[in-house]
Amino acid sequence: MPGLYIHVPFCLSKCPYCDFYSVKPGASALTAYTDAVCRVLSDSKHASKPVDTVYFGGGTPVLLGGKNLSLILETAAKHFRFTEPEVTIEANPAAIAADGLASLRLSGFNRVSFGVQSGADEELAALGRLHTAAQARQSILDAETAGFSDISADLMLGIPHQTAQSLNRSLDFFGALPLTHVSAYMLKIEQNTAFYERGVVIDEDALADIYLSTVERLSAFGFAQYEISNFAKNGAVSRHNLKYWTLGEYLGIGPSAHSFIGGKRFFIPRGLKSFLQAEDPMSLAVPDGDGGGFEEYAMLRLRLCEGLNLAEAAERYSVDTDKIAKKTKPLTGLVKMENGIISLTSRGFLLSNAVTAALLYD
Repeated sequence: MPGLYIHVPFCLSKCPYCDFYSVKPGASALTAYTDAVCRVLSDSKHASKPVDTVYFGGGTPVLLGGKNLSLILETAAKHFRFTEPEVTIEANPAAIAADGLASLRLSGFNRVSFGVQSGADEELAALGRLHTAAQARQSILDAETAGFSDISADLMLGIPHQTAQSLNRSLDFFGALPLTHVSAYMLKIEQNTAFYERGVVIDEDALADIYLSTVERLSAFGFAQYEISNFAKNGAVSRHNLKYWTLGEYLGIGPSAHSFIGGKRFFIPRGLKSFLQAEDPMSLAVPDGDGGGFEEYAMLRLRLCEGLNLAEAAERYSVDTDKIAKKTKPLTGLVKMENGIISLTSRGFLLSNAVTAALLYD
């Protein structure tokens, strides 16, 4: 069943590690953007399809304000067939207060994902975040009070000057909060970011130790790993993000948003002005090739802890999976092979690109 992704390209400031498309908001732009998204939702050729996930990402989606966000969600519900949807909104602790969270919950949002990144103030400052650890804690508690039972938080690994001690402070911080989900991302230095321009370098050996420690500590707090960077309590996985890793369909709306529908990938180019001015913003979509082939399927499955089921892959793609199975033997300690399913170990996840290539290519 398809999902909807809505990219909200507004941020109060640009974090030095971020290469996502975002601009500073203006009052008129917020209204114009809401109108453009509602126009797409109302006129989309995909309208009337059943939808079971809606994800507002960014940027900082909460900057749109409760009224605009509620209008977009209402428009989506009117023109698509909602089927007990998971409705997620990303939130910055510095950009939303308790009453805003309560309003979102009443509007139909049932999952919130906070961009916390760290429980240590000095690391938050290094990342250019506008909130403190105390503000993040209060936002998460406010979300619980507002009635959100599914609350996620991002944790950044490999922050400049991060140590085992500061990592443990962050993990203790996360473990003490009413979170059901944690996304623990390893920092990557992307081009066109301030970190890249400053020449920030990641200590890969230290990052590996930090990642392995994070997996272990999150497990001790009850967060079961289900993907390279994602951990959930009591099965509270991100249903929307699972679509990306299982070749589910999704329609992306907004500048820089990507879609996968009917085996075809396409995206809307970056550029808020062109998106707002287009009579049909989806007419801006650029084809991005076919999707869903075996190599992509296998690569995505190997990101998941449940792994690649060789029997299912052979049935779906008519490929020789025996050849792949034999390639697991030299990869002891990096992959597991149990009951016809290949999965990566925690150390294997650290080398996932190389391990996947070794399994799939000659």
